[in-house]
Amino acid sequence: MKNLFDIQGQVVVITGGTGVLGREIGEYLALQGAKVVLMGRNEKTGKQIADDIRGKGGEAMFLRTDVMNPEVVEQNLQDVLSAYGKVDALLNAAGGNMPGATIAPTGTFFDLKVEEFERVLNVNLTGTVIPTQIFLRPMVEAGKGAIVNFSSMAAFRPMTRVCGYAAAKAGISNFTAFLANEVATKFTSGIRVNAIAPGFFLTNQNRALLTNPDGSLTPRGEDVIRQTPFKRFGRPEELCGTIHYLISEASAFVTGTVAVVDGGFNAFAM
Repeated sequence: MKNLFDIQGQVVVITGGTGVLGREIGEYLALQGAKVVLMGRNEKTGKQIADDIRGKGGEAMFLRTDVMNPEVVEQNLQDVLSAYGKVDALLNAAGGNMPGATIAPTGTFFDLKVEEFERVLNVNLTGTVIPTQIFLRPMVEAGKGAIVNFSSMAAFRPMTRVCGYAAAKAGISNFTAFLANEVATKFTSGIRVNAIAPGFFLTNQNRALLTNPDGSLTPRGEDVIRQTPFKRFGRPEELCGTIHYLISEASAFVTGTVAVVDGGFNAFAM
């Protein structure tokens, strides 16, 4: 019987590949036989991650990118095609937040800095649209492929403080559904477009928001754990199985969905 989860030889491009989650997912997929292309802004870190993956027997390369610059991303595509000749999957993991797009506990909506709100929208939402538009082309030519966008719990529930980030991630969920229909009806049902919505995982971006320097929980971290039935934060490796599923033939009839990996946070009820 065919192994529906076989991704041997797949070329998988990961934006935000130098982040905590992107790195973990990239290493996992490479050790499952995929050819992983890590894309990010930090060249030193990216090359080190790719070296580490190769040292463990996987195949990986790093490309410096700027997901807000179509010319740079277009060159990234050409470099991938030159190296591997195809693109099988795109994971849009690039994103982030900014202090000015976040409202402090003692602040109000009037403290929101609109210019930083716009930058957060751009890096998360437009920074997903641009790589998708460029890396989708070889998938359309091949008649197959998979795109996985990164949404968030903030797209489902109106959380306090993270005004810009939540708006961007809600946009990504909507864009995922839009593109799934667009691609299937105008090009081919061989290309699937889905998203993953991680719950609360400690990353370089949210660690100080959720934990104190001594590792104890901040009040916000306590709120998160209180509303998470598993009573802990997620571990980066716990996203890998869902990503594997979404880029493999195991999800051949799955498109336009947002897969939640959150320890029950979104299902929490008093």
